[in-house]
Amino acid sequence: MLSFFCLKIPIFASSKKHQEMSLSEQEIIRREKLNKLTAMGIDAFPAAEYKITDTTKTIKKNFAEGKSVNIAGRLMSRRIQGKASFAELQDSEGKIQVYFNRDEICPGDDKELYNEVYKHLLDIGDIIGVEGELFMTQVGEMTVMVKNFTLLTKSLRPLPQAKTDENGVVHDAFNDPELRYRQRYVDLTVNPQVKEIFVKRTKMFNAMRQYFNDAGYFEVETPILQAIPGGAAARPFITHHNALDIPLYMRIANELYLKRLIVGGFDGVYEFSKNFRNEGMDRTHNPEFTAMEIYVAYKDYNWMMDFTEKLLEFVAVSVNGSTESQFGEHTINWKAPYPRVSMTEAIQRFTGFDITGKSEQELFDFAKSIGIEVDQTMGKGKLIDEIFGEKCEGNFIQPTFITDYPVEMSPLTKKHRTHEGLTERFELMVCGKEIANAYSELNDPIDQRERFEAQLALSERGDDEAMFIDNDFLRALEYGMPPTSGLGIGMDRLIMFLTDNASIQEVLFFPQMRPEKTAPTIELGEDEKVIIEILNSQAEPMELAEVKNRSQLSGKKWDKASKNLTKNNLVKVEKIEEKLLMSLV
Repeated sequence: MLSFFCLKIPIFASSKKHQEMSLSEQEIIRREKLNKLTAMGIDAFPAAEYKITDTTKTIKKNFAEGKSVNIAGRLMSRRIQGKASFAELQDSEGKIQVYFNRDEICPGDDKELYNEVYKHLLDIGDIIGVEGELFMTQVGEMTVMVKNFTLLTKSLRPLPQAKTDENGVVHDAFNDPELRYRQRYVDLTVNPQVKEIFVKRTKMFNAMRQYFNDAGYFEVETPILQAIPGGAAARPFITHHNALDIPLYMRIANELYLKRLIVGGFDGVYEFSKNFRNEGMDRTHNPEFTAMEIYVAYKDYNWMMDFTEKLLEFVAVSVNGSTESQFGEHTINWKAPYPRVSMTEAIQRFTGFDITGKSEQELFDFAKSIGIEVDQTMGKGKLIDEIFGEKCEGNFIQPTFITDYPVEMSPLTKKHRTHEGLTERFELMVCGKEIANAYSELNDPIDQRERFEAQLALSERGDDEAMFIDNDFLRALEYGMPPTSGLGIGMDRLIMFLTDNASIQEVLFFPQMRPEKTAPTIELGEDEKVIIEILNSQAEPMELAEVKNRSQLSGKKWDKASKNLTKNNLVKVEKIEEKLLMSLV
């Protein structure tokens, strides 16, 4: 048997692979159990289909005493009491109690399946199939009486297990956010409430899709790799296509392609798209995110506001069964209609400054005067955006449409039909964050070219989020695009508000993370190994003097070896009742 100190330090010379593996004591024990199972002729990872007749949910819904069932799932707890044991089995639908009785499982003289396999070779986390009959315990708990079981997968790593003390305090819960996001598979297994977030996420997508389909709109797919990244002001990820020998960009938005389809004759198209933006990460931003964009011909932004508020009311009810959802301390009411506030009015309300007719320099000076970080790369649009973001955005808690953005902020939007210098655009704010953006789409190719050229000038000044000129899109507009309104919704942000999650990482199965730090390998000398061997020989801490005596090391060697072990947190020394005790960490 491998000794305990293989746990953290690769020190065995028997095989190079073994040296490179860093296994805990539990992992070592589980691999030994796997070897025993194999020696007994039991395949711990069988290939054959396991026929399932029921789930934990259907059992509870259609419970009938004596009914035969076949279920499969993961062992989550066990209470072994001699020849009987109660355990908990978890499948995709929930948990149910299962009862193992030696004589039921092994009616003949051979009791190995229970005495050896079940009691000694199975572990919490193993996946098993159970054939049995339903019964109700004396305390009224639905239970499966196991008649036979099959090992379907041996778990080689122990699951984290939370423990609740006599005061109801939970210890060792798997709640560290970084670990949870890196190991979502563990998070979903031991924190069943997390799964509900993603069930609701799927309900949200289904509800939105149903709403659009019922309205007669058509779901499409557009390219993710694009020659020109368009449709948003954002910094793209860039790659290279070897066969074509050209740079390609990962999609920042799908807007320009969807508009090409409106040119092509579709009255309404939508897409749930994965977008990629090479920007900072925080609680509301992930470099990869999901957006929904929809474009409807012969409509304007006023029609789209009505459509959006009715859509979100429908989605909220579909996800939560109510028009209200809780987000932190706020109760959000998704019931239509929502207030409409112009951007000019919002900035004036919260800063006292009227942006109407102001020059770039005036905006620059004002932004600087109220403590906003600005630089010379920022044009009028960027400056106004910064002022609104810093001083206004956070004040809009209930769903509110912010309308009529300055033309400099909206290069793809029609100019306002009555207000000079503004555009027909709105953003929907909820709890101080933008979750939707919509326009009366610009369909004048000459005006659009001028807007693109203004963006190019910003790019040349150093704005790395300025838009590229897309000549093919301009060509499409020259063939004629009907009056159109478009809407984009950040799906990740929307589900955050519908499930009371302040971090975007909570609503993504696998959020982007920094590279995982690997534990440094510690080289141990022969003297250190001797001390570890001695401490590993018994479970309890040993008196320091005894360890030193048994090691037979000189004073100098002992000092060096013991200091190295304590420095690397492998061994600890404690004074208890006037005794110096040494133990493994």
